[in-house]
Amino acid sequence: MFKNFTGLQWKSFFRSSSFGKSLGIKIFMGFMAVYLAVSLIMSGIGAYFALKKIFPESGPFQIINRFLIYYFCLELFIRYFMQKLPVMDIKPFLILPIKKSSITHYILSRSAVSFYNFLSLFFFLPFCGVLLYKGFPVLNILGWLLGIIAIVLTINYINFLVNKSDKILIVVATIIGVFYALEYFDLVPITEYLGALFYRLYEQPYLVIIPIGLAIFVYWLNYEFLRTKLFLDATLENKTKEAQTSEMAWTRRFGKIAPFLQLDLKLIWRNKRTKTQVFISLAMILYGLIFYTMKDFGPTSAMLVFVGIFMTGIFLMNFGQFIPAWDSEYYGMMMSQNIPLRDYLESKAGLIYVSVVVMFLLSIPYVYFGWEALAINFACALYNLGVNVPVILFFGSMNKKRIDLAKSAMGNMQGASAAQFLVGIPLFGLPMILFVLISWLGSFQMAITFLALLGILGFAIRKPILDSITKIYAKKKYGMIAGFKEKNS
Repeated sequence: MFKNFTGLQWKSFFRSSSFGKSLGIKIFMGFMAVYLAVSLIMSGIGAYFALKKIFPESGPFQIINRFLIYYFCLELFIRYFMQKLPVMDIKPFLILPIKKSSITHYILSRSAVSFYNFLSLFFFLPFCGVLLYKGFPVLNILGWLLGIIAIVLTINYINFLVNKSDKILIVVATIIGVFYALEYFDLVPITEYLGALFYRLYEQPYLVIIPIGLAIFVYWLNYEFLRTKLFLDATLENKTKEAQTSEMAWTRRFGKIAPFLQLDLKLIWRNKRTKTQVFISLAMILYGLIFYTMKDFGPTSAMLVFVGIFMTGIFLMNFGQFIPAWDSEYYGMMMSQNIPLRDYLESKAGLIYVSVVVMFLLSIPYVYFGWEALAINFACALYNLGVNVPVILFFGSMNKKRIDLAKSAMGNMQGASAAQFLVGIPLFGLPMILFVLISWLGSFQMAITFLALLGILGFAIRKPILDSITKIYAKKKYGMIAGFKEKNS
């Protein structure tokens, strides 16, 4: 039966009307997967020696075990937003003499062979190979590795449940939050305790039965959960529940753009792809730690301008580059109404303005690395407000590809076109060139001041600029509507 299911999935892929596009994307993702796999293999080989050099007072294996909990939490976080759960059109099979257990086991088995499960092996297998080379007992290392694989599979099936049930998501998030709080406030050394538990898998390999049993238990939970959903009449049942809506009365203070702001906020909150962009934007505030802690970049380096533009404008890029494709489902209807296009664009700009201000406020702690860090982030935030917002709105007029918000957020190329690749040049290239040129002719202070003044000037004349952009959108309105109607775009 598994062979038949696999054959049907294979035929569905090759006989799809969008086969050419899907194949091209999968080839590109395949190259990226190979690159990632090679990088993890090299990291696994070098991890032992790197940790031994960084922590000479502790053994590399003990260090790995201590921080495994962070790795597993990060993996669960990445899986929740990026991993595509295995799906198949099961309705035709429900009227055939096929056991529901076979369908359920097939779906769960496909999840077990997900590429995300192999990512851990690409790192831990080479790492274990180095441990064996260094003389660690074979049986103990194999027991530890088998335990890690079982935990990875457990995370895989926990992610399956989390994506299907908000209650389980809240429970898992609460547990992780409690553990983090206990560790952060020095109440309980969670990393030391859990590190000792992971190390116990090495000392006593027979304990591997515990993570294996946990993986089987979570698999069984998934099996029971899915099997109860495999009924043909389940999709026909009329479910009634109390509608819960948010009036968002606070947006009324924004006047005529309030309805559009409400629409955008509801769109962001109710769709996984847009919600993911918000979480990614908030997480990217930590991006500066990569550069501010590197000695290769001085406090006045032009690379920090890139970091400032990126951190304070990440939502501008993630959300703004797909304006107005986010509304492609009903863009034609909106344009057929008596809706001022100018107000529509102004609401988009207003939402981005707020995001830039919020991201700058979150970046203030970088003053720890010197006043130059705060000055750069402040100037970049002003530059984003005055220059990059009009730029992103202008490039949005080139968007003609539909976005299906019901589809997964990551690995999804819907809505992407040449505009998404070209927009990075003015967003990042122009401010960096201006900074380098003026700092070379004058000083760091002059370059930062110039970027800030340029942003203030752009923000001051935002109304005539937005009027010009509105005219461009009006000229391309019908082309956008036609493009958004193409579901295979």
